[in-house]
Amino acid sequence: MNLSGISKTSLLGKVLRYPLRLIPPKATLPILQGRLRGKKWIAGSSHHGCWLGSYEYAKRLVFERTVSEGSVVYDVGAHVGFYTLLASVLVGPRGRVFAFEPFAANLVYLREHLRLNRIENVTVVQAAVSNTCGTALFDEGPTSSTGHMSPSGKLQVETIAIDELVSRGELPAPNYIKMDIEGAEALALSGASSTLAQFHPTIFLATHGSSVHQECCRLLRALDYDLQPIDGKPLDSSKEILATHEAG
Repeated sequence: MNLSGISKTSLLGKVLRYPLRLIPPKATLPILQGRLRGKKWIAGSSHHGCWLGSYEYAKRLVFERTVSEGSVVYDVGAHVGFYTLLASVLVGPRGRVFAFEPFAANLVYLREHLRLNRIENVTVVQAAVSNTCGTALFDEGPTSSTGHMSPSGKLQVETIAIDELVSRGELPAPNYIKMDIEGAEALALSGASSTLAQFHPTIFLATHGSSVHQECCRLLRALDYDLQPIDGKPLDSSKEILATHEAG
């Protein structure tokens, strides 16, 4: 059930959400729905929809249907680990998940979620994915999920380019990439273009801003990817894209 899809401005939405205010932020709760059902989640780490099992409902369902056992998944912009945990379950013990997250406060929750659930097939990479390996300034943003690279940022973070790490053998090539990095998607995709061209991973992409969206679509189409909206909107206005390649 998509509880998160009930408008918070409706009477029903207000009634359903009111008890959530009483849950202590540090409480550890079982996730209620989906392939993560029964896994442990820290209530205050992110949206309540995560433990309710309704976070990014449509995208989560597509992710669950698509990712296969034994695969390699990159979670680019792992935040506090919802898709990292989900990918870990879907790929199973023969698969591997690499979670990329630059923000230290998010990494605390991410690593704790892995510990609470005794996850052993995930490698955490403390870095922002971009088009070069180096450093960049990072703006924390108003919430833990909106941090982003910015020339006016006060934090300095390490950056990595997927192509460089894969070509050096530091990472195995991905079968799937989930990417949600608050506007840096085009930079990250350009820094992974050789990997995409050679290995054709399926990409679950969230874009931020119309110009970034258009640039990402251009980059992916140039690599012969087929683009489909996940959120039911026309592709030009969709923020959630499933990019697949025939050879993949």
